Amino acid sequence: MKGELLLLSSVIFLLRVVCGCPTRCRCHSPSQSVDCSRQGLAEIPPDLPPQTLTLHLQDNQIHQLPAFAFRSVPHLRTLNLYNNSLSDLAPGVFHGLQHLQVLNLTQNSLHSLESRLFHSLPRLRELDLSSNNISHLPISLGKPWENLTVFAIQQNQLQQLDRELLESMPNVRLLFLKDNLWKCNCHLLSLKLWLEKFIYKGGITDSVTCASPDTWKGKDLLKIPHELYQPCPFPSLGVGTWGVQQLGSAHRPGPGSPESPSTGQRDRSECELKPKPRPVNLRHAVATVVITGVVCGIVCLMMLAAAIYGCTYAAVTAQYNGGRLAQTDEPVKMEGKGPHDLAQA
Repeated sequence: MKGELLLLSSVIFLLRVVCGCPTRCRCHSPSQSVDCSRQGLAEIPPDLPPQTLTLHLQDNQIHQLPAFAFRSVPHLRTLNLYNNSLSDLAPGVFHGLQHLQVLNLTQNSLHSLESRLFHSLPRLRELDLSSNNISHLPISLGKPWENLTVFAIQQNQLQQLDRELLESMPNVRLLFLKDNLWKCNCHLLSLKLWLEKFIYKGGITDSVTCASPDTWKGKDLLKIPHELYQPCPFPSLGVGTWGVQQLGSAHRPGPGSPESPSTGQRDRSECELKPKPRPVNLRHAVATVVITGVVCGIVCLMMLAAAIYGCTYAAVTAQYNGGRLAQTDEPVKMEGKGPHDLAQA
């Protein structure tokens, strides 16, 4: 009897360990979800059920996530960290989440992301980084982006977005970029071209509104014509050794000639997107073609009128000369008849 009670108590203890719900959290067994939202938590609960598929940690006060923070829930598919105070994510924080598909990091205090951060999320499909302070994204964030279908980065501090990063998302269908500090200069032209192709293929995105320069502030990036973009200036490199020397000398100003501040400002201003007026030569060419066409038309009409006049004049002259010739021939015939002929008549 005692043995049976001991076995029963051991089973109950194991069930509590395996199927127990963390304090201040609510567990829903049919959906295998755990809701720990709005509990003022400062760290991840240590006793999460290992079979958890959905974990809600939004509206807490979690400042940091250590590496392997979710090792106790290896089957997790949805992780919601909305509205916490996360400012930095360790490279291995998501290690072990091989099945994670949805990650919500909205409304935190993230400033940047490391390229290795998502390497352990091969099945990630939706990533929301909205409402943070992200000012820079790496060129590539690893192979998990190949399965990404939804990417949201609106309401951050981005000024540019590398096209190579976007091209690493071949399956993305929803892309949200609005409310950033987009600097619409020559470097953002590649983003414009990629977005046009993305929309043409059926992708859905919101507006990319320029925050600078003042010329395009408030304008939609996609509505600015390509012709108004000036190409980015290339480094002033020559061919061969001369180019290398020029590159080196460009970074080593001479002792007696310090680099002028206005030079740096001028170099930066060269990359700004500026309105480019219509080429003067093109306007002249169009005007020349129009004028030439008008003149040619007038000349043709004059030639036609001259031809008609000439033909009419020739016909009238021929008719007039023919009448006079008939009148002169009549007296000549009368004079040629003899008296005998006249008598017979």
